[in-house]
Amino acid sequence: MKIGCPKEIKPQEFRVGITPNAAREAVNAGHTVLMETNAGIGAGFSDADYVAAGAKIVPTAEEVFASSEMIVKVKEPQAVERKRLREGQVLFTYLHLAPDPEQTKDLLDSGVTAIAYETVTDDRGGLPLLAPMSEVAGRLAPQVGAWTLQKANGGRGVLMGGVPGVAPAKVVVIGGGVVGTHAAKIAAGMGADVTVLDRSLPRLRYLDDVFGRDFKSVYSTAGNTAELIREADMVIGAVLIPGAAAPKLISRAQLATMKHGAALVDVAIDQGGCFETSRATTHQDPIYEVDGIMHYCVANMPGAVARTSTLALGNATLPFMMALANKGWKKACADDVHLLNGLNVHAGKLTYGAVGAALNLPVIEPKTALAA
Repeated sequence: MKIGCPKEIKPQEFRVGITPNAAREAVNAGHTVLMETNAGIGAGFSDADYVAAGAKIVPTAEEVFASSEMIVKVKEPQAVERKRLREGQVLFTYLHLAPDPEQTKDLLDSGVTAIAYETVTDDRGGLPLLAPMSEVAGRLAPQVGAWTLQKANGGRGVLMGGVPGVAPAKVVVIGGGVVGTHAAKIAAGMGADVTVLDRSLPRLRYLDDVFGRDFKSVYSTAGNTAELIREADMVIGAVLIPGAAAPKLISRAQLATMKHGAALVDVAIDQGGCFETSRATTHQDPIYEVDGIMHYCVANMPGAVARTSTLALGNATLPFMMALANKGWKKACADDVHLLNGLNVHAGKLTYGAVGAALNLPVIEPKTALAA
């Protein structure tokens, strides 16, 4: 199979979809890997690294898309990239379609077969291709939140760990999954007073058993959330409904109840955000203010640490990429229901229920797409 990897063009996105090691694995299995020139430079990989791995360097993105049977990326295809997709081609990347009707329409119109990293599952009910970036984003969230809290950036001017005689920052993490757990660990490690909210009692028990007194856990209700955010210096939104738009957990009206200069860090922004006032930002211009509350809503947070993120993502995607290349998408998805769960679009049809519900579009069963 001809596997193509274009350079990411979303603003301030430095990750790359295929590492040199992944390219070597594919080439050794008899496949051709086409890398757009300088595709890996933001993650610290040169064209020479890919050539040494057996990949071919292609001068333009147009040629990568035109010559490849499967496109492997990191972020959702941008408008100009979507015009280059075609029927019969496989797209393997993050998509986050639920809050993005324009992308969804373009993918349906293209006829492409699109498999989304964020909806591939595993035997434990997890999301193995989302997990590494969730880990990175969770660990970054307190770091960028601490920066947002600095007075020069519009924040309250509160130090995460405080100092002797001065209380630390109060951090509320909404969601105790992968993102929330890593965010809480890092915030607590920075010395903050951390509380995690979640609706799953088994998850809260797990957090309490594993982390003990490192941070507090509270059952998530509207009342508990409202009470905690009033005293918070930082709120980290870490909720996820696989493939679906994120629920809005803090309204604009509630901002008036919060401390002036408090920071909201919305890690769920890829799925539309979990705060009513969230809108996607970039690393170039990451924060904005609404009603005295600072918002950090960068849609590709792991791109800030592109090398770590690329290596972590590459480790997770490699087995699935190889299955798709070795077997073709139909056989690979027929053999692995977890990969089939990643199928979001095929030949002009939507195949993921949560996306259809969010966008009010008809959906066919993934198994129907396999049989087509």
